[in-house]
Amino acid sequence: MGRRRYVARGVPGGYRVWDNQGRRWWGDLYELCPDDLLVELNGEADPARITALLRRCRALKR
Repeated sequence: MGRRRYVARGVPGGYRVWDNQGRRWWGDLYELCPDDLLVELNGEADPARITALLRRCRALKR
């Protein structure tokens, strides 16, 4: 298995998604580890599914 492009890294206050290829942070700060989002980003990367997962993650923050 190759190196994953997107990984979750623990930061103060939660988790952030790191883009190994772009070498920068991707997305927002998440309180819980966004495992399902990472699976989708590293897998098929369906834009509609990613958008739905982002909305769900943002709703959990409220």
